[in-house]
Amino acid sequence: MFYHLLYPLAPDIGAFNVFRYITFRTGAATLTALFIAFMVGPPLIRKLASLRVGQPIREIGPAHQDKAGTPTMGGLLILLSLLVSVALWSNFDNRFVWTVIGVTSGFGLLGFIDDYRKVTEGHSGGISARMKLFWQTAIALAVAIAIYTDPGFDAQLAVPFFKNFTPHLGWVYIPVATFIIVGTSNAVNLTDGLDGLAIGPVMITAGTFLILSYAAGHAGIAEYLAIKRVPESGELAIFCGAMLGGGLGFLWFNASPAQLFMGDVGSLALGGALGTIAVLIRQEVLLAVVGGIFVVETLSVAIQVASFKLTGKRVFLMAPIHHHFEKLGWPEQKIVVRFWIISAILGLVALSSLKLR
Repeated sequence: MFYHLLYPLAPDIGAFNVFRYITFRTGAATLTALFIAFMVGPPLIRKLASLRVGQPIREIGPAHQDKAGTPTMGGLLILLSLLVSVALWSNFDNRFVWTVIGVTSGFGLLGFIDDYRKVTEGHSGGISARMKLFWQTAIALAVAIAIYTDPGFDAQLAVPFFKNFTPHLGWVYIPVATFIIVGTSNAVNLTDGLDGLAIGPVMITAGTFLILSYAAGHAGIAEYLAIKRVPESGELAIFCGAMLGGGLGFLWFNASPAQLFMGDVGSLALGGALGTIAVLIRQEVLLAVVGGIFVVETLSVAIQVASFKLTGKRVFLMAPIHHHFEKLGWPEQKIVVRFWIISAILGLVALSSLKLR
């Protein structure tokens, strides 16, 4: 909104020329989302508590009964601060912005319905896994088809650390992109099991993709780093900055002991947004590097299920893997901080790959 209202006045008021710069609007969007989260957080927590929107705790697994009743649907705080900030600072002539807003809103609505059913029915079931996967796939498939059919699109896949290895996927890119968006959404959802565990890697991934989005949209930087140039994708840096700011504000209330849980409304939406951004800026494989925590969490569940069905034995004491470490006796905060550290290292590795080609 500010871009469209104030930048046209730049010829008369020179100070408004700053609104043309993505770097300025990204910083402003980050701070705006953080401020909104700080302001809205306390009344939202009180409102959710008064409505008895408490998180049901699974009967199996590590004992977290002390957390029963903690307000969930905290992802609403992130999405509100994120989307309002994006609305204030983005250029809405940019198609990429609308694409990510659409995915984030769609996955967020799906997560909200899931959370609502959990709290109203008093158990951790929610929407059936099949129904949830159907709607996730429908949204992601629509985005993947739109990207593939966009004029000038080529289905070459960028592989980190290999400059000249860019396999052309052709129409296979559509199911690959769909899988990335849906997989990332569910991976963040699986990671959201301890206070502050999911939001840390989400912020680190958002910060990394902030840099990557800006680089991909800048002709000179993209050429220098030998990465795929995606015209107009720099505007996604503003979205990433708003996600970072909103996530940081949410963490203020989600740090142990949490006053607010993210819920599916947050985890599904944020994961879907990150997957979509990775596809839009053509850094699909690099997402698996910077989001390595999400990959490991998902693989731990897949390995556990496959092992039990095939051999009747479990590889981990409990899956996802953060619960395995809980069963080993690790304190919750140690698990969370160590996962953050690993995520930060992976983010640095991902950025380092831009020149190690």
